[in-house]
Amino acid sequence: MSRDGSETREKILSCTLDLLEAGDPARVRMSDIAKAAGVSRQAVYLHFPSRADLLIAATRLDDERRGVAERLAASRNAETGRERLDAYTACWADYLPEIHGLAKAFLAMVETDEEAARAWNARMQDMREGCEAAVEALKKDGDLAPGLTVKTATDLYWMLLSIRNWELLTRQCGWSRKDYKKHVMAAARRLLVRAAGD
Repeated sequence: MSRDGSETREKILSCTLDLLEAGDPARVRMSDIAKAAGVSRQAVYLHFPSRADLLIAATRLDDERRGVAERLAASRNAETGRERLDAYTACWADYLPEIHGLAKAFLAMVETDEEAARAWNARMQDMREGCEAAVEALKKDGDLAPGLTVKTATDLYWMLLSIRNWELLTRQCGWSRKDYKKHVMAAARRLLVRAAGD
């Protein structure tokens, strides 16, 4: 892709993120994005064959700008399953408040917008894979709680870290970010890690 093409793509993605974070998801149509980026709708489709592709790419750009790969390094480089679980939970607990606006925009769209739902589900699947990697590391170490399969443990962990649960605890129950992180890390350990004597 030419430099101009790359710059246009970046501008389209940046405008998409701006529109999503502005809090009016209904205004994130391809025509709205094209107008905000100062390009034609055809130019948007030239770079992104579908709106779902565009939304997925925009969230990946957001992850890149927020340094997600660097944040996940502690989890990915952990020497034990317990360390990996703690590092992944801590990373996600710190990340959720930053992406809350973007997540809310997607959640407002997923019930009625198939492409937004596809984009959101793709991002949540990426997050689920991180949960599964931590669970697999616990299993490999013989530290996965008795009675849990990798799938069941992954399901539970993924649910525990969901944006909706974060919203309930911080927005409705009034938990601070610090309390959320502390209690969710403790809950993940109690739920997933073999206790002494098990």
